[in-house]
Amino acid sequence: MSYWSNSENDLQAMLREIGVKDFEALLDNIPQDLRFKGTYDLPSGLSELEARELLESLAGKNKPLIPFAGAGAYDHYVPAIVDELSARPEFYTSYTPYQPEVSQGNLQIMYEFQSMICAITGMDVTNASMYEAGSALAEAILMAMGHTRQNKILLPATLNPRYKAVIKTYLANLDVQTVEIPAQNFTLDLDVAAKEMDDTTACIVVQSPNYFGFLEDAARLNALRAGKKALLIYVYDPIALGVLQPPAAVDADIAVAEGQPLGNHLNFGGPYVGLFSAKAELVRKMPGRIVGETKDVDGRKGYVMTLQTREQHIRREKATSNICTNSGLLTTRAAIYLSALGKEGFRQVSHLCLQKAHYLAEKLCELPGIRLASSAPFFKEFTLRLPIPAANVIKAFVQEGILAGVDLGKENLPDHLLVAVTEKRSVQELDRYVGLMKSLVS
Repeated sequence: MSYWSNSENDLQAMLREIGVKDFEALLDNIPQDLRFKGTYDLPSGLSELEARELLESLAGKNKPLIPFAGAGAYDHYVPAIVDELSARPEFYTSYTPYQPEVSQGNLQIMYEFQSMICAITGMDVTNASMYEAGSALAEAILMAMGHTRQNKILLPATLNPRYKAVIKTYLANLDVQTVEIPAQNFTLDLDVAAKEMDDTTACIVVQSPNYFGFLEDAARLNALRAGKKALLIYVYDPIALGVLQPPAAVDADIAVAEGQPLGNHLNFGGPYVGLFSAKAELVRKMPGRIVGETKDVDGRKGYVMTLQTREQHIRREKATSNICTNSGLLTTRAAIYLSALGKEGFRQVSHLCLQKAHYLAEKLCELPGIRLASSAPFFKEFTLRLPIPAANVIKAFVQEGILAGVDLGKENLPDHLLVAVTEKRSVQELDRYVGLMKSLVS
């Protein structure tokens, strides 16, 4: 939508309606010593045509990169139907329904979204929804503490560091004992996890595939909880569930994920949408909203806001969360994406990611000095150990229009590169990647 500025007549009409002479009168209550007295260093205004030309010239300076970077945000294909339908005004401009039953369309979208996430995860109930995966995980931890009335949290060293940062902020002023379970062979050390699991443990978190791309043994981890109150919080990749066991298969109590791969573009890092599912017995402690299907007095199908446990709707001391949005547009896109793909399409996307990632990994490991960082299985993402610094590889690849991956130097692994492969990457792109890597390490 183009921007239409207000004319002078528009401005005068608004001022008359407000009951003031000019704009300055609106600022009378601001002390003079707080008001800026200089002139703003702003360029002259542009017409719509000039503004469009300027922005197009700036955009033309961007260098397109073929992304092999992931670490929580992935370049999956977004079918045209997702952009087309989600751009309809009734979806694009809708907001939180404060009289929800009036907004049957919104409620139906939420209900369908919840149902489809339950279908792929095997969990009993899903909300609609959370901000992104980091806050969803932090809220899951708070929920586990409230349910078990314990305060010991077991976090994996293999968890996405950005999720760790969000958790640290959430728990900063709470009485919490956080224990990090170290990694062994780039997966969780289950022996240490077994030693740390006790009667004071509120939950243990597992991310699989983990930050480094490798699969964790969630079933063995779940077995460590036998006879304990601790909940299992499972962080998953939704696309992986086309080929991997769902969280429910390992008896997860809470399952959370980043929903960006489900029909949402990378968007320069956001906005995203957090997926949050749980067992039925935890439903009243879940944050966010839950929509249900029912019938009205005439027997017609309808949708209702079954639960909304945030502080704006109930007494603050009883609230389970202050999450105040359901990322509605992004959940709509996820629902359209899953509906458009269907079961077979969803499985096909998952299989393509798996096959292409393994193709690239096998080709790269044939090159001198390159090997996988772990012998553990992986899905669409994997960590390589290189004979040269990962930063050098990324710099060289950028010159060729490819983002080679994520440099793990911040994790004190300067010779390790995290590589993600989605269904979008063609065989030609994969072979080109191998050729460029060969020229650097040979």
